[in-house]
Formats: sequence, C-alpha cells, structure tokens
Amino acid sequence: MNVLLTILLAVQIISALGMIGLILVQHGKGADMGAAFGSGGSGSLFGASGSDNFLSRTTGVLAAVFFVCTLALAYFGNARPASSGSVLERSAVTAPAADTTPAGQIPGSSAPAGATAATPAAPAVAASGAGQIPTK
Repeated sequence: MNVLLTILLAVQIISALGMIGLILVQHGKGADMGAAFGSGGSGSLFGASGSDNFLSRTTGVLAAVFFVCTLALAYFGNARPASSGSVLERSAVTAPAADTTPAGQIPGSSAPAGATAATPAAPAVAASGAGQIPTK
C-alpha cells in the first residue's frame, strides 16, 4: 500500500509541476490581438493556431491526472481501520505532577529541596476579575 501511495504522490507532483510550466508558457487572451496584426504569431513552434490547442489540451489532461491523484490520495489516506472510542480516549496522556509550592508555580524558578515543607501556602485568590487586581 505504501508503494501505491508513493507512486500516486510522485505522479501528482510531476503533473502539478507540468501544469505550472504549461500555464506559464501559454499566452493570455489579450495576446491574440497582437497576433492578428502580424506580431510573429505564425512563426511559433506549433504554427499560428496549433499552440493554443496543444498547450490547452495538455494542461487539461495534466489537470485531470492531478485531480484523480488527489482524490485517490484522499481516499487511501482516510481508509484506516476504524477504532472504537473517541480521539481523546486514544490520546490519553497523563500530565506531569504539578509542584504546588508557591516557588514551584513561578515559571523558570526552582525551589530548594528542603524548602517545600517550610514555605507557607499562598492564600486562595478568587478566579474573578476582582481577585486578580493587585493590592498595595
């Protein structure tokens, strides 16, 4: 299955790069007006009208290949065996034990080893906005 996904991904990348190159080579709709007055449109590699058909058809084919590869990659990417339970149950990771001492709650500080029992606990502050205003 991995080989198939790798091949699909390689074909998708090649078709995307091919489309980018072909789209950059093509002329815009306003460039046809200059070719009508003899600005060298007939001296192109594909002739006077051959470049439009060849480039636009090749771009269309590459776009179709790109979309088919995209749909196939999306289908095979979602075709995983169904597991029971939710995403949260599958990723149950326990958090490290929190240091409840006042010095341990300050980020970047470390409390001395013996200081945990001697330091008094900080007074409980309400979680409301009034409890967070510092007092002098």
